[in-house]
Amino acid sequence: MATEVDSARLSRTRSVAALRVRERLEENEDRILSEQATRSTGARRDRSEESSPTRTAFQVDRDRIIHSKAFRRTKHKTQVFLAPIGDHYRTRLTHILEVSQIGRSIAAALALNVDLVEAMAIGHDIGHTPFGHTGEELLGKFLPEGFRHNEQSVRIVERLEKNGDGLNLTHEVRDGILKHSAPTSGGVEDAAWGTPETAEGWVVRYADKIAYMHHDADDAIRAGIIEESDLPHAVTDALGRSRAERLDTMVYDVICSSYGKREIRMSDEVLEATNALREWMFENVYLSGAAKTEDQKAQNMLWELLQHFEQRPELMPAEHQRIAEAEGPKRAVADYIAGMTDGYALDTYETIFIPTAWSRR
Repeated sequence: MATEVDSARLSRTRSVAALRVRERLEENEDRILSEQATRSTGARRDRSEESSPTRTAFQVDRDRIIHSKAFRRTKHKTQVFLAPIGDHYRTRLTHILEVSQIGRSIAAALALNVDLVEAMAIGHDIGHTPFGHTGEELLGKFLPEGFRHNEQSVRIVERLEKNGDGLNLTHEVRDGILKHSAPTSGGVEDAAWGTPETAEGWVVRYADKIAYMHHDADDAIRAGIIEESDLPHAVTDALGRSRAERLDTMVYDVICSSYGKREIRMSDEVLEATNALREWMFENVYLSGAAKTEDQKAQNMLWELLQHFEQRPELMPAEHQRIAEAEGPKRAVADYIAGMTDGYALDTYETIFIPTAWSRR
């Protein structure tokens, strides 16, 4: 039976090889993509491996991230609102999908590599902590070297997935994941972690900001934290009166401002309005208001978990115990807690600190 299975597999492999699927996809890139687009034939991996017969290098990277444990956990991680009541609030996963959709739209219009954009977008936020940015802020205080979700996303694909082997993603995808993020203060174009090496990396930077500013405002309006009329008039005059209008304006502006040029950018007018909206969102939604009322409770809980496992690293899963031995317990505990979903963090806290008689489970 094993011989028959092996023979069937070999036959299918030969059939696929005869079709030259990957080679035709790579030829299509050369034929269709613009001069500034990134070709998958030039992709670089830290460890050499045999090419897929049916997928380009960036398609392989996208699929590896989608099948990773870290990506699956994002469906149960906070975007902005902690444990929101209602089915229509965004999670970290839905944010990722919206970034991917916006990025693909921009990339297709500019004849850039859509597969590279998608891989970057799918992986850009898998390093986020439970409870969104409030968890990230706490992890930054816990680790002496600080903590940033974009750096943690790269660490996951290089070091943590597949029991320490990592996903062996291409350099180009990892560069886009690392450099998608912008600092809290400053504009969307500020590259605090270095300038993206590819045009596709810049597309993901803009797609990320466009996505979260619009869907987070939408969620805040749904939650009654802000009203549409609260948005600065200078922003709505420049970008549009509705969420859909503002979204279309930003996406269309990136396409028009970048078409036929080597750099990906917004026009000065739209960039100014976009940065004003981002600053307003930080002041009125992200860093204050009703969205932040539960943050201290979440941080207190995570801090207790960090302290507990730092003192007892042997209670962590085996892969994190190995990291504790190699890089120290603090780093291992940060990886473990950062990887938790909101619900798993709550359940773990309750198991450790809440007497069984008081438990609601």
